Amino acid sequence: MTNQTKIKLDANSIPPPKKKRGRKRTKKRYFTEDTDAAIAEYLASENQDQRDYIFKHRIYYPFYKLAENLIHTFKFYYTEVDNLEDLKHEVVCFFLEKLDYFKPEKGTKAFSYFSIVGKNYLILYNNNNYKKKKITTDVMAADEDDGVIHQLGRDKRKKELKDFIDFFTEYIDKHMFTMFKKDKDRKVCDAINQLFVRRENLEIFNKKALYIYIREMTNVDTPVITKVTKILKKLYKKLHQEFIKTGYVRI
Repeated sequence: MTNQTKIKLDANSIPPPKKKRGRKRTKKRYFTEDTDAAIAEYLASENQDQRDYIFKHRIYYPFYKLAENLIHTFKFYYTEVDNLEDLKHEVVCFFLEKLDYFKPEKGTKAFSYFSIVGKNYLILYNNNNYKKKKITTDVMAADEDDGVIHQLGRDKRKKELKDFIDFFTEYIDKHMFTMFKKDKDRKVCDAINQLFVRRENLEIFNKKALYIYIREMTNVDTPVITKVTKILKKLYKKLHQEFIKTGYVRI
């Protein structure tokens, strides 16, 4: 997140909407046709003051409500913050950063787009914090039986896999431009390689979610992602065999 974004969206500058007391009323839509129009106007404008005004008065509240609904619907409660309002603010900032990546001319609805990218952001955030919580658990709570020995063997395999993937990502970095001639193929290759680099978060995704995440990172169609993935999968198997035999990969 840029400093400029942090300044514009200081948590105290735009207070969350206050709940009104009184009779229960029918829920109103928060992401409306005007929200879609406001986003289109925001993207079409090159005047930063105008953009700030549109965001503050017509986009902020729908983004805030979307963040709130995603957090509570999917129970993303493993956070680094004490107050969920701070987490909502972080998600709104993320939406703001993603605004210029949204392409309404492709026919995608803003609500659908930001629901997907917001959910993926919170999956990463939530699971990463869950892992941190597990790490801080008292080690004396471990079972004093064969399960501990089994875990030691698993840790060794994890270390070997980590070493291999370090080799693999370095190999991709060096040979990407010779492996792929098209820019869009390289974009996908680089995105996948970055996911390997940040592999502590990979296990939280199923295949469909990974494809969506890579597509959002690259703005490339699924067939291209599939093609590049198949090439990298074959390379992975080849280099892994080399690693098993020699203990390293020739970069």
